[in-house]
Amino acid sequence: MHTITLNGLTRKFGDLIAVDTVTFTVRTGEIFGLLGPNGAGKTTIINMLTTLLAPTSGDATIDGHDIEGDPEGVRRSIGIIFQDPSLDIGLTGRENLDFHAMMYGIGAAERKKRIAEVLDVVGLTGKADVLVENYSGGMKRRLEIARGPIHRPKVLFLDEPTLGLDAQTRRKIWNHIRDLNTKYAMTIILTTHYMEEADYLCNRIAIIDHGRIIALDTPAGLKRLLQGDIITLGTGGPAESLVPALQDRPWIREINCDNSIMTITATEGESRIPDFFTVAQGLGISIVSVSIRQPSLEDVFIHLTGSSIREEAGSRLGHVHSGMRRRMMR
Repeated sequence: MHTITLNGLTRKFGDLIAVDTVTFTVRTGEIFGLLGPNGAGKTTIINMLTTLLAPTSGDATIDGHDIEGDPEGVRRSIGIIFQDPSLDIGLTGRENLDFHAMMYGIGAAERKKRIAEVLDVVGLTGKADVLVENYSGGMKRRLEIARGPIHRPKVLFLDEPTLGLDAQTRRKIWNHIRDLNTKYAMTIILTTHYMEEADYLCNRIAIIDHGRIIALDTPAGLKRLLQGDIITLGTGGPAESLVPALQDRPWIREINCDNSIMTITATEGESRIPDFFTVAQGLGISIVSVSIRQPSLEDVFIHLTGSSIREEAGSRLGHVHSGMRRRMMR
């Protein structure tokens, strides 16, 4: 069963197409991720789905409510946690939650019960009566995550839920998000540009770039797109000198070179390593380091877009590779 359905959803700002005919569905109870760099269109999609922004064309439904035909029905079905903080720092954590619950018409006894529940889920019970102005950044984010589901929405939207937080706090918040999903059987759709976050949290991920969905699958399914292991060679000279001697190997799927570093996607990678030494020795090139690993979502993103998500986030128009890049997907 699908709780969220998008069909050709498009948003233009003048001549700029921010979201380009996006179509996908989200299953009930699923954690679904929109993964992409800043400016890819993730937040614009969320804004349309939460009725904050009208689409230029296409349509979407949330829990059976059309985002344009029944925006009130959509709003009754959702909770939203925005990128930017929206807490009242002059209130305690408990008072922030109580005020939010009152806005949804939840009675006093039920409010008290739900506030205790969500505070426990995000680990803030002991800080409930502390003014929010005295909270750390991670505590504030956890309080916002507690507030989002307090009215038991069918769908919870999280827009970059751990943006700007340190790695330890980020991991704690991931666990809180999973607890919310499990405890309340809540459908969650989140945007992120953190590869590890998408991999850890999401049942399925849509990779979005320049307003388009370029791949959609489970994390494991996306990694299988590369059809091989990732081998990294450090060479004693320009790595691209090895390319002509390697590029016709049928087991090599892709080669990237950056100065003295060569990154190769190869089937049965471990058994192929001796061949690299043989080729390099024949050309008089030394190999000074070798590593092998399974593909990551970062590797998938680079394969699909030609650049890393960090480069994309830093400069959408900049030159993304200083070295040579060759694709040989067969």
